[in-house]
Amino acid sequence: MTIFNKTLSLILLVLVVVSCSKENNSNFTLKGEIKGLKKGIVYLQKEGDSSIVDLDSLVITGQPEFTLHTNLDEPILLYLKLFKNDGEEHYIPFFADKGITEIKTSLKNFNFDAEINGSKQQELLNEYRKVLSRFNDQHLENIEANFLAQKNKDTIAMDSLNKLSETIIKRKYSYTIQFALNNRDNIIAPYLAVYEMQSANPIYIDSIYNGLTDNIKQSLYGKKLAEVIANRKLEE
Repeated sequence: MTIFNKTLSLILLVLVVVSCSKENNSNFTLKGEIKGLKKGIVYLQKEGDSSIVDLDSLVITGQPEFTLHTNLDEPILLYLKLFKNDGEEHYIPFFADKGITEIKTSLKNFNFDAEINGSKQQELLNEYRKVLSRFNDQHLENIEANFLAQKNKDTIAMDSLNKLSETIIKRKYSYTIQFALNNRDNIIAPYLAVYEMQSANPIYIDSIYNGLTDNIKQSLYGKKLAEVIANRKLEE
């Protein structure tokens, strides 16, 4: 065996040991499959204080299946990032908790084809997004109708469509508020309040926070919500 082969074997051995160590010491596993993927790199990521942090990664060379690992202290939104061979980056956000989460998707429609199964938080997020997509579809249809009304200079239709747009936005916020209130014992509630309700009436934001259970208030997103409320009151 040449010196080069010995060195290469040692490097591969170290990589295997590191990989096994990470797997044995982790309490979260992401099992993924990207149909059609031949080459690329997948990353497991989270938001840091000022940047995105890589938790684990794997080079894909032919196989569409992969497994990534990390340690979680509590439920948190993570990202599956795909860096394709053409240099493009794509992300799938998902709620992770201790245990196993499975993500199956395709290379062609990486974001839209994603099927995510795992944590209770992700189940609730799936439920929320399913209803929210209906509001988004209505909003897009309304935009298209408004464009045609403007083209035809139909001011009556434009006024009606503008009112409809306001109604859709109000219904969207109303649904988000009620969903958060109904799940005040889950970390999904402060998460939605922080990231999906920036323009909502502060009264509702306060109501969501005050209704949280003590352990949810002490969670990552509970603390973020408390910070949002504190900053708002400083600006008032």
